[in-house]
Amino acid sequence: MEYIHTVQYYETDKMGITHHSNYIRWMEEARVDFLSQIGWDYARLEAAGIFSPVLNVNCEYKRTTTFPEQITIRVTVREFRGVKLHLAYEMKNAAGETVCLAASSHAFLNAEGRPVRLSKEQPELFDTLTALAEVETCER
Repeated sequence: MEYIHTVQYYETDKMGITHHSNYIRWMEEARVDFLSQIGWDYARLEAAGIFSPVLNVNCEYKRTTTFPEQITIRVTVREFRGVKLHLAYEMKNAAGETVCLAASSHAFLNAEGRPVRLSKEQPELFDTLTALAEVETCER
């Protein structure tokens, strides 16, 4: 699934290049949009008593970006086994050049901070993420 981010002026440094920390913010924007696209926006997750903190992020910067470029961020499910969700992000500029490859890992917790077994507590979300992980595995 894809998300488009327009580089904002305030995201650039004195050299006019996007500061590296902003790519992680873009990953979060793209992840929230991804969840909405699959029918599980944050309001629905939180209403179900599920929270999804970030466990890990990794970015490999390939090219610089500048204001006001549009960056297309493709989000895919790299791995999902029920408790942890591993996402991959490919960010490209308008010319189709990869500017950043990234990954993030997330847990699913209840309000007490305990892991949620989605297969039992939210089987619809479990099935959706499992199907997306299987599609991604098949496409590789």
